[in-house]
Amino acid sequence: MLTGAAVLFLAVYAWPILDPDLPSGLVRACSIANVTIWIAFGLDYLVRLTLAPSKRRFVRGHLLDLAVLALPLLRPLRAVRVVTALARLNRTSVSVRGRATAYVVGAVGLLGFVSALAVLDAERHGDDPNIASFGDAIWWAATTITTVGYGDRFPTTAEGRFVGVGLMIGGIALAGTITAALASWFVEQISTAAQVETDTRDQQLAALVAEVQALRAELDHRPTSGRL
Repeated sequence: MLTGAAVLFLAVYAWPILDPDLPSGLVRACSIANVTIWIAFGLDYLVRLTLAPSKRRFVRGHLLDLAVLALPLLRPLRAVRVVTALARLNRTSVSVRGRATAYVVGAVGLLGFVSALAVLDAERHGDDPNIASFGDAIWWAATTITTVGYGDRFPTTAEGRFVGVGLMIGGIALAGTITAALASWFVEQISTAAQVETDTRDQQLAALVAEVQALRAELDHRPTSGRL
């Protein structure tokens, strides 16, 4: 239910930004929907906090939920639960590392999209804006989150730069996650190859030992001729 609310928030948040000529009535409806979703998230958090055996442990374990309440731009990250739900449909074939990678990639994708919306909303009405369209904002988000930073598009307002800092942190986290996943995959492949080689050698040695034992048993049971 809350995942659907997160997707709805993303829609009502993006609509007025992508369509600046939206009628005032629809803009007001989107604002009311934003507040309603925030209240729903707040009630959900408070209920779970009340029912938790350890309040302190619950807060430490649900920092993202708390950040969602404090920072409205993080609310669409609730939709990342869709990615993990799809991964749970086939737990036998999807590894823990695969589910974690899917979660991170989905989160970073949403973060990039929402950051593009946020920076466009902050920059579009400034003096001589450097980011004036959604295409500019998406390009800026892509170059920022990948830590490339061409510098042709950049925020000039305080709000836009604040969004940029958050996106830089997300980009560094993405690079670290991908590097760790690749390193883990290489180590796993090397360990698997070494294990296969060891198992093959052990099997060959066991077969050789069995053959020697069979020959010895055959010699022990062979009749011997009397001495002259």
